[in-house]
Amino acid sequence: MDLFKYAQGQKLPLQTLYVVATPIGNLADITIRALFTLQQVDGIACEDKRHSSQLLGAYQISKPLLAVHEHNEAELSQTIVQKLSEGERWAYISDAGTPGISDPGSRLCEAVIHAGFSVSPLPGPSALISAASVAGPLLNRSAGQFQFIGFLPNKGAERQLALEKFQEQEITSFFYEAPHRLEKTLKDLMLCLNPERLIFIGKELSKLHENISICTVSALETWLAQQDKLVGEFVIGIGPSMKKKVSEGLDSQTLKWLDALAPLLSHKDLSQITSKVTGIHKNTVYELLLDKKNGL
Repeated sequence: MDLFKYAQGQKLPLQTLYVVATPIGNLADITIRALFTLQQVDGIACEDKRHSSQLLGAYQISKPLLAVHEHNEAELSQTIVQKLSEGERWAYISDAGTPGISDPGSRLCEAVIHAGFSVSPLPGPSALISAASVAGPLLNRSAGQFQFIGFLPNKGAERQLALEKFQEQEITSFFYEAPHRLEKTLKDLMLCLNPERLIFIGKELSKLHENISICTVSALETWLAQQDKLVGEFVIGIGPSMKKKVSEGLDSQTLKWLDALAPLLSHKDLSQITSKVTGIHKNTVYELLLDKKNGL
């Protein structure tokens, strides 16, 4: 079988930057079109020469390499622009997955477009899309809609704000997380989210030790206790808020009591009392009463 039969029919115009997705763990996930294009370009910009050399060497591709990463992307983008102006074709690959998706590449694309040259995407592996494709229980609750956060802020007010926003989201949210921060992040989610919210945990997607778990927030403590080591790369998904369903659990009589007590108690105390009376988790009640107070 001629594996490049159909790829050869693809036009590869000069003065174009080809943004090529590469495997996120399994070397076999590279596309035929990606291999063909990498063979045809005049040079390859990459995030890390050492890492990319292993991939290219495995497929016997030898091209000039230029390291373009987050620390020099703005500067070396002009080098690529110059190469394109001379009539060359270049590709850009990140260490893994699709460039520009929490990886370098977006500044390079902007510079190329600003200079009047073309960019062409070669679709392929992406940890985000891989996770979303098997997160049906979460996506079905948000009509297939989802958003990508990238990475959560490390600490401080920005991180707290990001976590609080999850309380309100009515679509599924995905983000990447480093192994050394995973336990803290999951415990933070346990503190701020309704215990019935669904959580997706994708570990080492496409790799030898791939593991996919979907559970409620209330089961995260058990999940953590079952892990020997938190190593590898993780994609975390948070299902949508189900506040509309929760609000149906507060009947008109309960709402009247809440209106009467609201001026006399702090929001926190009112939430705790309502939780004890209704059996609804205090975090959920807190969110519900906050919406009610704001007229939502």
